[in-house]
Amino acid sequence: MREESFWLTSTPATAYPALTGDVTADVIVIGGGIAGLSTAWELTEAGRRVALVEAGRIAAGVTGHTTAKLSVLHTLIYDRVRRSSGPEAARQYATSQQQAVERVAEVAARLAVDCELERVPSFTYAESPGSLGPVRAEAEAAAEAGLPASFVTGTGLPFPVAGAVRVENQAQFHPRKYLLALAADLTRRGGQIFEHTRATGLVDGDPCRVTTEGGHTLTAANVVIATHYPIFDRGLLFARLEPRRELVVAAPIPAALDPGGVYITPDQNTRSVRTAPYADGQRLLIVTGEHFTPGAADVTVRWQRLIDWTHERYPGAEVAYRWATQDNSTTDQVPFIGPFHAGTRRVFVAAGFGGWGMSSGVLSGQLLSALLTGIAPPWASLYDPRRLHLLREAGPLLKLQAKTAAHLVGDRLRPSPVESVDDLTPGSGAVVRVRGRQCAAYRDRAGELHAVSARCTHLGCIVSFNDAETTWDCPCHGSRFATDGTVIHGPAVRPLQREEI
Repeated sequence: MREESFWLTSTPATAYPALTGDVTADVIVIGGGIAGLSTAWELTEAGRRVALVEAGRIAAGVTGHTTAKLSVLHTLIYDRVRRSSGPEAARQYATSQQQAVERVAEVAARLAVDCELERVPSFTYAESPGSLGPVRAEAEAAAEAGLPASFVTGTGLPFPVAGAVRVENQAQFHPRKYLLALAADLTRRGGQIFEHTRATGLVDGDPCRVTTEGGHTLTAANVVIATHYPIFDRGLLFARLEPRRELVVAAPIPAALDPGGVYITPDQNTRSVRTAPYADGQRLLIVTGEHFTPGAADVTVRWQRLIDWTHERYPGAEVAYRWATQDNSTTDQVPFIGPFHAGTRRVFVAAGFGGWGMSSGVLSGQLLSALLTGIAPPWASLYDPRRLHLLREAGPLLKLQAKTAAHLVGDRLRPSPVESVDDLTPGSGAVVRVRGRQCAAYRDRAGELHAVSARCTHLGCIVSFNDAETTWDCPCHGSRFATDGTVIHGPAVRPLQREEI
């Protein structure tokens, strides 16, 4: 079993340069995932000079660890939006998301990209009759929203279901093959991409200025923050975004067992199924589920549950890859795409895709390019980050803040699972008090001890050890760090401080 993403192993590594001097452009895009690359490409297509900066490698973070379902059927979104915001909002959501699906097909054809794009139906299913109510309501709401949706009782899955929503003409593809072609076309048109360039500061002015970890400055009329979770807090979106991680396993199966679609159920703590072309005429079965808050202590157990489910439903399938992905949900379940906050006309954001970053990331490129070129689509207000519907969001907002507060206070009082660093066995880690301070201590398999501050550099929550991925994860806002304190995933932009023990 390879503990890495299939999308990364099946494509070449990128080698765009790091920023080594100051740069001026029309638009600075921060973040090189599907939202950032789509936005940069759309703006370049519209004639803007664009510079994109990425802290690591492009299309290698969250986007490089996705399941790459390109679908408008986002589990049970349409009935939820119809009830909370009305039928017109549900129609706008359906229209905008379907346009994003078609945009990928259009751009892939124009650039002659072999990104393994396959048109397939999309399903949200329920296995037990007791879970059918929401599925029936979703089928009705999706059809009312204008989608080719129906309620069915038969699917291509190798096990029976009680019922499912089926939406025609959706897709699955290889996200990195598509995005690497997009990046190459962007640079051919004069756009600039800088990898290993972490943005750390932002001045929202006329012009805007972005400063980097290396001490360089990018200047532009506009800035787009497409860092998955916004790395700057002035929009206070962190109070309305909830991070979650999900696990992924992939196993080769005979082509005859391909279920012929993309599937998801909210039951059993989420189970998602799709396939991709694989070697020797086989298909690669990709199963996702077991979502949890970053910082959970039982990731290894969750991974085993997902592997067991895969073996049970597809006997004989041997898991060849496993990886994990992460996303954030907004308090009203609709992404934030638009002006960063009420006081700006120059800084824009794309975040909160709720596990559906492929269509929403492409949509971000279309919407932000339209806003920056002055032609806003009719559904722009649906995604506007400045919206706040207190009646609809009060419950989720209060629940999210209570959860964050519990971590901020409770994790400082929680006893350590070990009494001292001497009790750490090779390959284990724990938050341990040393001279009254909480340290994140890890003993590697060679027996060497590594210690860093346990306080997340974003807003000060206490990190937890992820035993399956050997990382320090923040349960409040989803920042992740390597055992030496290096930032793996934002919103944190500064490493955990090293501690001497």
